[in-house]
Amino acid sequence: MNLQQLRYIHEVARRGLSISDAADALFTSQPGVSKQVRQLEAELGIDVFVRHGKRLVDVTEPGRQVLAIAARMLGDMENLRQVGREFSDETAGRLSIATTHTQARYALPTAIGAFAKRYPKVRLSLHQGNPRQVCRMVLDGDADIAIATEALSEYEDLLVLPCHQWNRCVVAPLGHPILEVQPLTLEEIARWPIVTYDPAFTGRMQIDRAFSARGVELNVVLSAVDSDVVKTYVGMGLGIGILASMAFDPVLDPGLGMRDAAHLFNASTTRLGIRRHAWLRGYIFTFIELFAPSLTRKVVDRAMAGGGSDFAI
Repeated sequence: MNLQQLRYIHEVARRGLSISDAADALFTSQPGVSKQVRQLEAELGIDVFVRHGKRLVDVTEPGRQVLAIAARMLGDMENLRQVGREFSDETAGRLSIATTHTQARYALPTAIGAFAKRYPKVRLSLHQGNPRQVCRMVLDGDADIAIATEALSEYEDLLVLPCHQWNRCVVAPLGHPILEVQPLTLEEIARWPIVTYDPAFTGRMQIDRAFSARGVELNVVLSAVDSDVVKTYVGMGLGIGILASMAFDPVLDPGLGMRDAAHLFNASTTRLGIRRHAWLRGYIFTFIELFAPSLTRKVVDRAMAGGGSDFAI
């Protein structure tokens, strides 16, 4: 048994049981991956994967346990590399952040700008996706940090830390009646066609719950994953928009007006997720604190040491 074999079965599992995709990701041949997987199974005396002919179609029950152990071992190997990098040069390296569009566009720029000035030799990369894709990027080792509103707490292998709360606003073209109506209510909003977020993104669940609780039906004519797309179609007159308040800027959105709607919806919480038992480089703690000042290194260390998840802001 060797680490290469563990890396191969781990990659096969994360590539949807496709040996060819795993081989491409590992820069090796498909027969080579198959051979190493078979050799590991023979040494363990179990099948890790269920086969139908030459195809892998599922993971066996003992295989699930093997894959969990392999993921931990590979994670520990990466931790060892991180230790070496930290003490060879504390100011250089890489920081990969997986996040949603709204966070990347509106919540992260200030922290990233400050971090880049402090650590000019650290290579930053942003990976955007829906909340579940963001979580998987961290769990699979493709990103160091996940930042999103939804989904993070669903993954036991992520340590989830709350960053800040936010709420929503209603946007409409200047002159639209919704910008003047008093008081602003869910019933008044529901009189108009709605443009808002896709159900998987940016607190959409809180929006749906608020209207459902009042027995008010929404006419959502367009949903999108991107705040800028929502505002574009609102500006075209397709409907009024419900979006995160942080996504509206009167200077950048001159053709639109905004009404604060925080009194109509429960607040949502932006959360940060890191892989449990990961060894974080010093500058990652710095970035976390720049983004969420309440998450000092002492707070994060304590949460990681205790193995706890999600706590109140």
